[in-house]
Amino acid sequence: MFELEKLESMLSQGKISRREFLAGLSALGLTVALSSPLLSTQAHASVPKKGGRLRIGLSGASTADSLDSGGACCDPIWELNIVRQVRNCLVEIDPTGKPIPELAVGWESTPDASKWVFKIRKGVEFHNGKTLDANDVIYSINHHRGKDSKSSAKAILNPIKDIKADGKHNIIFELEYGYADMPALMAEYHMQIVPDNYKNWQNGMGTGGYMLKEFEPGVRAFSKRNPNYWKEGRAHFDEIECIGIGDTSSRTSALETGAIDLMDQPDPKTAHLLNKRPGIQVLRVPGLRHYTIPMLTNMAPYDNNDIRLALKYAINREELVKQVLNGLGMIGNDHPIAPVNRYYASELPQRKYDPDKAKFHIKKAGMEGHKFNLHVADSAYAGAVDSAVLIQESASKAGIKINVVREPNDGYWVNVWRKKPWSFCSWSGRPTEDMMFSIAYAEGAEWNDALWKNEQFNKLLKEARAELDDKKRREMYVEMQRIVRDEGGTVVHMFADNVMAATTKLKFEEPMSGFQPLDGQKCTEKWWFES
Repeated sequence: MFELEKLESMLSQGKISRREFLAGLSALGLTVALSSPLLSTQAHASVPKKGGRLRIGLSGASTADSLDSGGACCDPIWELNIVRQVRNCLVEIDPTGKPIPELAVGWESTPDASKWVFKIRKGVEFHNGKTLDANDVIYSINHHRGKDSKSSAKAILNPIKDIKADGKHNIIFELEYGYADMPALMAEYHMQIVPDNYKNWQNGMGTGGYMLKEFEPGVRAFSKRNPNYWKEGRAHFDEIECIGIGDTSSRTSALETGAIDLMDQPDPKTAHLLNKRPGIQVLRVPGLRHYTIPMLTNMAPYDNNDIRLALKYAINREELVKQVLNGLGMIGNDHPIAPVNRYYASELPQRKYDPDKAKFHIKKAGMEGHKFNLHVADSAYAGAVDSAVLIQESASKAGIKINVVREPNDGYWVNVWRKKPWSFCSWSGRPTEDMMFSIAYAEGAEWNDALWKNEQFNKLLKEARAELDDKKRREMYVEMQRIVRDEGGTVVHMFADNVMAATTKLKFEEPMSGFQPLDGQKCTEKWWFES
């Protein structure tokens, strides 16, 4: 099963061809139908064409929606799709995970990676005709760094000590310490570039391929192609209509009836049936999204690593991927780094369901017969309650009693997550190992939802940031993944593929990015209609 997952990941990233994928299946003694969703990420060769209105039905819309990248949150499905239409970053992440120039044309650093110079692209205009310069970039980044900033990106910008302009087209970043991931940081989805002293965030001003014309929070956004877009061969649609449709069944019905052309997150249990409908394609790309069950390690019994290991071994991950995701994902190894990440530790043995080891650790902890409360609501992710019930069943075979506490969906993130000792969570992931570890596993991090501390892990995290030798850096991140897997306070039980459904008239480049949903949230820029 693990080898199959690796083949699928390599296919989706373009590291092997369709022919090589099929050969690999044959070597494993497996076969797959040519119409399978496993291969549906491979579009037929097509030359991009201009024209048409793309209608997208997306989850995550709310009347509290804001296009302010410095708000407390910027939802990676609904809000981010809109801002990606209208704004760019200095850097973008390509489908292989490599940082490549966007509004910057290049960058360089000092040998210790503590000082970086980014060269700004010349001749780029904002939608209002203002020409991009260094002051716009400085304002945009500092928008997250202020003392009173509520931005969820504030913490990841901690390495920056000072930003200053060197002329109109050079930006100098002085850092508190060496930080090798600086280019990738400038591609993080909050780092959208807006004009200097910009205040009216809801009008969607930017340098992107589309110009926002209408925006009704939680309901609808409408944009038109930017006639002066600086990227050649991008932004093919005449218009984009982005519609908030929270209910999965309603999004599916809208696609089936032709009311929309593209939807996110079809029901995994019925995606294979949707893929058989004439004129509809279900697209699957392995990505960064993962589901977790953090334990508060500052309180008993979860301060005991034997308890944590017992519960990790008591979970049948293969069954969860099969039953909850309907196979549209892969099992997790109790750390948050995905196979698409650059330094994914493929050499670490995969933790599997082992009732005997679970019994050993629960006995070693002296907690036989203890009943563990597992708090859950489907607000954590679609199918979280089903996951909890399956975990309850698998743990019972190891003699571990789990009481599933079903919490209200409303208020789950305020009243349950990080409040109850053991609860469910989901993460969209981050493009680099340092970002993911820094926001959720480093000691003192705001979103360290297990309140976990490990001296060796934190030491390696700091050292790896400044290490420019790729081999040494990889060794550090592999060790950090091992520490989190074996000593961490979080169960990382599965990774969910980025799954979309669309009309077959929509075409796209290969390979598709898995670093955010909807082709790295670049579908509006990179996709086109066949006719």
